[in-house]
Amino acid sequence: MKDFNMSDYSGGLQHIGIPTKDMDKTMEFYGLLGFKETYETMNGSSKVVFMALGNLCMEFYEAEDACGKTGAIDHVAIDVNDIEAVYEYVGGLGFESLEKQICFLPFFDKGVRYFTILGPNAEKVEFNQKL
Repeated sequence: MKDFNMSDYSGGLQHIGIPTKDMDKTMEFYGLLGFKETYETMNGSSKVVFMALGNLCMEFYEAEDACGKTGAIDHVAIDVNDIEAVYEYVGGLGFESLEKQICFLPFFDKGVRYFTILGPNAEKVEFNQKL
């Protein structure tokens, strides 16, 4: 995939994921800043809420181990339109993958497929395709 161009496969930022120990307080805070809830679900026993302000989307999810200090952003998700092609390309670059395959979550109307790599600063970069 020598001629692979990520901009052909990506619409840019999809969301930023932040763990929280207090979903109500988090939603109230971001609501006061103008964010509107766009989607709510459960992932196992954890509540997950997506809130948007214009084209900025935030994913908040309950996590007892949320660190609650600067640096608490868990991941940045890049929106892609062909998860298989991006997975093959990124896998060929030798980055550390946090999953052994493309994963699925039953979020939104038809679900999402994603995989995550570790960046040079231990940040998680998720590639995410809404189905």
